[in-house]
Amino acid sequence: MTGDITVFSGSAHHGFAEEMCAILGTDLSPSRTTRFSNDCLQVQLRSNCRQRDVYVVQPLVPPVQENLVELLLMLDAARGASAAHITAVIPHFAYARSDKKDAPRISIGARLVADMLVAAGATRVLTMALHAPQVHGFFSVPVDHLSATAELARHFRGQDHSNTVVVSPDLGNAKVATDFARILKVPVAAGSKQRVADDRVVIDRIVGDVHGKDVIVLDDEIATAGSIVELLAKLRHEGVQKISLACTHGLFTGPAIDRLKQEPDISEILITNTVPLPPEKQLPNIVTRSVAPLFAEAVHRINCGESVSGLFSDETTYGA
Repeated sequence: MTGDITVFSGSAHHGFAEEMCAILGTDLSPSRTTRFSNDCLQVQLRSNCRQRDVYVVQPLVPPVQENLVELLLMLDAARGASAAHITAVIPHFAYARSDKKDAPRISIGARLVADMLVAAGATRVLTMALHAPQVHGFFSVPVDHLSATAELARHFRGQDHSNTVVVSPDLGNAKVATDFARILKVPVAAGSKQRVADDRVVIDRIVGDVHGKDVIVLDDEIATAGSIVELLAKLRHEGVQKISLACTHGLFTGPAIDRLKQEPDISEILITNTVPLPPEKQLPNIVTRSVAPLFAEAVHRINCGESVSGLFSDETTYGA
């Protein structure tokens, strides 16, 4: 049984927090965010936090800076209210892309944001599928880094995969794609990708045999869909048959939806609900799997002092 916990939600994804709380058997505690005339935010937590295990749920999704500041204010409010432990539950950590200094005189944004979260009061971070896994090490507090691989693979179970290959858009994601392929007991291939701009990549070849195969393209996120469109063109040139996409974070920023509408041979686009999907971004072939049960189970284990890593060796714990 989960002990005394208090869960608050920022403005970014209220439905996700509500689903988590329903699974945990606890009420989502109220909070109020207001805006002063000078555009500054103020947050008030409207439930008792004293000596309680507090969880603040807020993915960093557009408007990212607005949601980040709201999260920081909520963490600081919980600390000021004498919470015993404060966990920032961040289903999508947008700044994970800014993980290295790859140009002169730039900030390593992921490390800076990690420092800000800790300075605001977070004593633990719970997140999923960091774009750059090394960002985990930027935090000076414990981080529980969840994976949606098993949940995504569960969607494809029971289907005939005798002619299927899992494809990673690049070699950097090949390890996750290999784990996904191992669950489905199918081969894996990868694109050889070079990024030339934030929304433009060049894929010069496919490493692995995909000719005449059905493919499941697996990535951690789909943002502008530039990489996906480039990869699909290469896969068609290689003579693939059925095409499915799967990713953890369905961001669909900028021209993504228009680009995907122009790819009529995509049979389905499988995403999770780490990021809210507004009606204008919903396509007929988008399928969403909820990872709220996985987050709820992680919260339960954190609260009870149990192993979170055990989730990945016991897939039945958080639902079918």
